[in-house]
Amino acid sequence: MGKLVPVVGLAGYSGAGKTTFLEKLIAELKNRGYKIGIIKHTHHCVEFDHPGKDSWRHARAGADFVALATPQGYSLFKKTDGDPGPRVLISLAGELDLIIIEGYKKEKWPKIEVYYQHGTTERPDVPENELLAVVSDAPYLTTAPHFALNDIVGVANYIERVVLKK
Repeated sequence: MGKLVPVVGLAGYSGAGKTTFLEKLIAELKNRGYKIGIIKHTHHCVEFDHPGKDSWRHARAGADFVALATPQGYSLFKKTDGDPGPRVLISLAGELDLIIIEGYKKEKWPKIEVYYQHGTTERPDVPENELLAVVSDAPYLTTAPHFALNDIVGVANYIERVVLKK
């Protein structure tokens, strides 16, 4: 049995800057040599592959499982009767150093709150005992460490020290 991969959640409302922040954080952690996994949860329906392509047509025809393999990697599509939940997805991730999850906000793991004061009207409701850090342009009181939206290096250093124990 492999080692348990640390999980960090990313919490914030639409327009808070989560995707932009996460793109930069992934790049910084990859530059440091880490293998990073991302799990994105959505309530929207999404298409598998590009419309008209073979694997898209197979899924559209009703296949319950479709795998698309290339020399660079693979994608899996599996029909389910409901949301598979984060633990199923984590179990599929393989050998990684860190998994960052956007969504599944009710799950109990450390979370980084991303809050853009000029883009959203309210902070996400992250319980204080799950709050790993806050990334924001707004100063406010919390016991969690606070980082500016552009302080990617600071957040990466904090993740290394606290989550990855480096």
